[in-house]
Amino acid sequence: MKRKYEGSVRVKRAQLQALRRDFETLAMKDGESVTTYFARTMEISNKMRFHGEKMTDVTIVEKILRSLTTNFNYVVCSIEESKDIDVLSIDELQSSLLVHEQKIHRSSTTEE
Repeated sequence: MKRKYEGSVRVKRAQLQALRRDFETLAMKDGESVTTYFARTMEISNKMRFHGEKMTDVTIVEKILRSLTTNFNYVVCSIEESKDIDVLSIDELQSSLLVHEQKIHRSSTTEE
């Protein structure tokens, strides 16, 4: 029983380390939608939480703001300046970024 438990703890720790690496290297890809990027981010963070990582929403929000493409730079600046990141929910952030993404698509189709 002891060996089995220690083995599962080691496996969990190894899985958590792999998830931490994935989370740290996570970045939005060029052409990727906000919705898809949030889904990837939440999938990794939920797996980390499942494996025992104490991950707050603030950590996820900060990671997302750091790892967006350059199209979102001025939106990230305005969010960081105008909102308290400590109380900003993931859903609020996603809504703000979706509005910006829609404006980008609207302006690119208008130019065409």
